[in-house]
Amino acid sequence: MDLNTRVPASPDAPLKVAVILGSNREGRFGPVVAEWFLRRAAAHPGVGTDLIDVAETEVPTAAPVAPRLARADAFVVLTPEYNHSYPAPLKSLVDRHFSEWQAKPVAFVSYGGISGGLRAVEHLRQVFAELHAVSVRDTVSFHNAGALFDDLGEPRDPGPVDGAAKRMLDQLVWWGRALREARIRHPYGG
Repeated sequence: MDLNTRVPASPDAPLKVAVILGSNREGRFGPVVAEWFLRRAAAHPGVGTDLIDVAETEVPTAAPVAPRLARADAFVVLTPEYNHSYPAPLKSLVDRHFSEWQAKPVAFVSYGGISGGLRAVEHLRQVFAELHAVSVRDTVSFHNAGALFDDLGEPRDPGPVDGAAKRMLDQLVWWGRALREARIRHPYGG
């Protein structure tokens, strides 16, 4: 589903989910994780996605990202872990906006070495709480991510991560619908 299509704000309308790819490093593994996640999200009946790649938002000719964030009902942040935290371009994207995040849920897909990016997620939870966003409890985490995917970009053992993605998306849809309805009934004044 294209997020630019006008969807009525009914309680059961699919959520407009902005999926944010948070790394811009050369040779990054993030696109593999993003493509895997987007395939899982496409199979979920409650969501439509819009991929926002921080590497593309940094170029001078990039379309403004604020309207895309504002249109979103919910967010999924895909982040690696760099030095026990998340990447600077992701921090820059988050900090350039405020009202776009308010009263909306944020879920996380992380990847990295032994910690699987979970330390980056814990830092991001604090940042999004300050921005009046609600973080979804369950995450998807890839520990030693490079070894977990085959040459076609599919997890070697899909059962656990597919199950984690479904649980996370189910929670995101619940929170997204509840907060969308609340914003419609009573605009958030954070």
